[in-house]
Amino acid sequence: MQTVLDAVAERLMSADESLIRIPEICEATGVNYGSVYHHFGSREGVIDAAYDMMFTALAEEGVTALRQVNDSVGSFEEYVVALQGMVGAFASGPERRARRGLRVRVVAASMMRPELKARIGLAQARLTEELMRIVEFGQERDWLRKDMSARSIAVFVQVMLVGRTLDDISAEPIDDGEWAAAMAVLLSELLNYP
Repeated sequence: MQTVLDAVAERLMSADESLIRIPEICEATGVNYGSVYHHFGSREGVIDAAYDMMFTALAEEGVTALRQVNDSVGSFEEYVVALQGMVGAFASGPERRARRGLRVRVVAASMMRPELKARIGLAQARLTEELMRIVEFGQERDWLRKDMSARSIAVFVQVMLVGRTLDDISAEPIDDGEWAAAMAVLLSELLNYP
């Protein structure tokens, strides 16, 4: 079934889900049509499972990158540089633009599909928890303000990063340099400078 999910995910990367035909997927993968429906229940079940796999992979990439922040810093200055690097890496470049767009696409699909929403919610919760650890690390050392909860800051940062997708579709999007400067200002508002 992983082969089927991979094939569906590949098609979802470049086409609307309405164009996905399970018989074509079965022909391309050599997997029996009946087996696919037995395992996933329906065409929507296959698509939901592929969306979940894609969203989870994107979230886990983020979790891995975030874990490196706390493991690599020993001073306030290193913490600030690590946070700026993290925000910059997650917000800039065409690859990140495509990843943000994909996350938004899966979230949009989940709004009308409760099962998909529940599935991707688990991956999103892990990502938020990991970002909260970074925030708590900074708060425990008085490097970040404490008048906002770690969860609020973690969600705020994600909203800013994923929300950039709205500007990505603009006829005149801001460039990465302008975005990085804006994020640096917002980040500085969260920091407690010694």
